[in-house]
Amino acid sequence: MTEPATGVVDAAILDRTDDEERTEPVWGAVVSLALGVFGLVTAEFLPASLLTRLAQDLGVSEGAAGQAVTATAVVGAIAAPTMAIVTKRLDRRLVMWMLTVLLIVSNLLAAFASSLTVLLLARVVLGVALGGFWSMSAAMAMRLVPMRLMPRAMSIILTGVSVATVTAAPVGAYVGDIWGWRTAFMIAAVVGALTLLVQLATIPSLPPTAVASFRTLIEVLKRSTIRVALLVVLLVASGQFAGFTYVRPFLETVPVMPIGTISLVLLAYGIGGFFGNFAGAFLAERNLKLAVGLAPLLIALSALALLTLGASPVTAAIAVTSWGFAFGAVPVGLQTWLVRAAPDQAESAGGLMVATFQVAIALGAVFGGLLVDHAGVASAFAYGAVATLLAALVTFAMGPKQAQ
Repeated sequence: MTEPATGVVDAAILDRTDDEERTEPVWGAVVSLALGVFGLVTAEFLPASLLTRLAQDLGVSEGAAGQAVTATAVVGAIAAPTMAIVTKRLDRRLVMWMLTVLLIVSNLLAAFASSLTVLLLARVVLGVALGGFWSMSAAMAMRLVPMRLMPRAMSIILTGVSVATVTAAPVGAYVGDIWGWRTAFMIAAVVGALTLLVQLATIPSLPPTAVASFRTLIEVLKRSTIRVALLVVLLVASGQFAGFTYVRPFLETVPVMPIGTISLVLLAYGIGGFFGNFAGAFLAERNLKLAVGLAPLLIALSALALLTLGASPVTAAIAVTSWGFAFGAVPVGLQTWLVRAAPDQAESAGGLMVATFQVAIALGAVFGGLLVDHAGVASAFAYGAVATLLAALVTFAMGPKQAQ
């Protein structure tokens, strides 16, 4: 166990000969993390697809029920940078098991919620699991596979996000309509239980390699490469959620698509993200700077295509699909960049990234809403294009070196 980072990789970490310098990847454990991501993102998305029935059953407004989503995001932003500190002396395998148990408990609480208060408590528990998992997933992947295979491992883990993004909302809505919204949360709890069983069977012992602290977070933040990476995260996430949040009203009013067609276009967005995830990993293994820079550049070009040529339904559909492909490639490159920039404090770096991402989501959604209300949907897309273009330029100018 090492002392908190002082900006230089600890010699004990460089001399690792145990599981920290694996020559053979533990793919079963990596897949178990992908299952964890799938369960967490599915649970995160469920309220959106069940909101009407859920609000009616609990006797609250849809706006009040919607705070279940807000509660998860806020708690996740707090849990992400602090999880490594709170659990600093625990085996990381045990921490991951605990987070998965929290996922199960959250879904069970939601399934049996008799009031909005209980539902919000369930979502707070989910926020802890979500923030903790995202802050530690890249650091754990780094210990489960050789560094050269990090992009591939992160791609497998993030596949859980892609699958959940495509399936969670429509399946949740279908199950909620046929068997009730509580059944959807019960099924999510079962998925969490199966995930826990796989994790118990596959994740090896991973003792903590560094003592995390608030001082550690500050020391990691002092590294110029980390600050540049977080700036890129802020620009990409705020641009993404300021613009894409309002893609449905754009498709309804500019190319004037019917609801059925819009659903297919959004499905194409999700499928594009699924393949973008693997494309991002493929490129990151060969040229990390290119992988991190091209993804936001393609988002910017897609947004510009919608702004200038979006009146054509075909062009709009292609632009939305390419947007999904590009955003699917974003997390792999950014996660790899962060852990390579701070291999001695990968958990703290991951926590800072997740917190920055959550803040950027909130800022992007709020700013995008203000733009839409006062200047129209096109203005939100314009901001998204500018922000992601700046992210690409910053990456190409100051991004990761191949030596990292």
